[in-house]
Amino acid sequence: MKLTQFKYEYPKELIAKYPAEPRDSSRLMVLNRADQTIEHHVFSDIGDYFKKGDVMMVNNTKVFPARLFGNKEKTGARIEVFLLRELNSESRLWDVIVDPARKIRIGNKLYFENGLIAEVIDNTTSRGRTIRFVFEGSNEELYDKIDEIGETPIPPYLKRDVEPEDRERYQTMFAAERGAVAAPTAGLHFTPDLIGSLEKKGVDVLPVTLHTGLGTFRPVEVEDLTKHRMDSEFYHVTPEVAERANVALASSKNSVTAVGTTVVRAIESSLSAAYNLKANIGWTDKFIYPPYDFHITERLITNFHMPRSTLMMLVAAFAGYDFMREAYDVAVKEKYRLFSFGDAMLII
Repeated sequence: MKLTQFKYEYPKELIAKYPAEPRDSSRLMVLNRADQTIEHHVFSDIGDYFKKGDVMMVNNTKVFPARLFGNKEKTGARIEVFLLRELNSESRLWDVIVDPARKIRIGNKLYFENGLIAEVIDNTTSRGRTIRFVFEGSNEELYDKIDEIGETPIPPYLKRDVEPEDRERYQTMFAAERGAVAAPTAGLHFTPDLIGSLEKKGVDVLPVTLHTGLGTFRPVEVEDLTKHRMDSEFYHVTPEVAERANVALASSKNSVTAVGTTVVRAIESSLSAAYNLKANIGWTDKFIYPPYDFHITERLITNFHMPRSTLMMLVAAFAGYDFMREAYDVAVKEKYRLFSFGDAMLII
């Protein structure tokens, strides 16, 4: 597969700037791979596609306000610092992106609101830096400071200002484990009532963790997809979740549905020798594109993704490239809302 095969045109007005209200009132396109049919529904209908004993795997990562604004020492120049991930909690070390990068050198101190100070200790890339927060309190108190002054990292393509309500909007109902700088957006469509109805039906809703980083959305800049390298992201599959998912995998009557591409990457990165799901905690840089053999994922709920993104490539690997392209053409024609706050598809 080549990068240019994942280009498509769409009207800019189809970009959803806000989530549907209520969340489960978004549209749902259902792709049936067996008979190559496409149906149109509302997301709240998704229970019609699940039965007792089915497993639905969700990402319980929690987005934190990763975008900080401060000033450089001496010059007072305005600086944006995007927190990517904590490298060492005891040393207060973080991997970050800074802007404008040309002004930020090793040894510089950065001053934020509420008395928070950081020192630049290393260059990692042209825009990447390692910083150390100069902070005497506990790690939880440092996170509280970041929560106070940080801005919700909504996608830049929304082209709107961050609003206070985005702290709730850009978070799924499953959010529990802090560490993501982008929401696992397939989970944004669920409401407590909808999950309650699924569980009442006997659907097993299982959490896994994958802390979504900016690497998931980093542009692919090589035509040959085999040359692209993903950034590593932390993931965790517990023994209980693996055991319960494997029961459904072993059954001819039940299925395992991944809610989002992040869940797919977590569970497809955690395979036993027999290609069952195994408990694991670690980092994955798995890049899934056509062709790919899926071992755990049997069905997928996902959004409509940006052209030439690794997310779109994963969907093509699961649905089949031609069927995926047909679905995207239909989505544009039928004016589905696109991207993070947009509508969803279920691929069965």
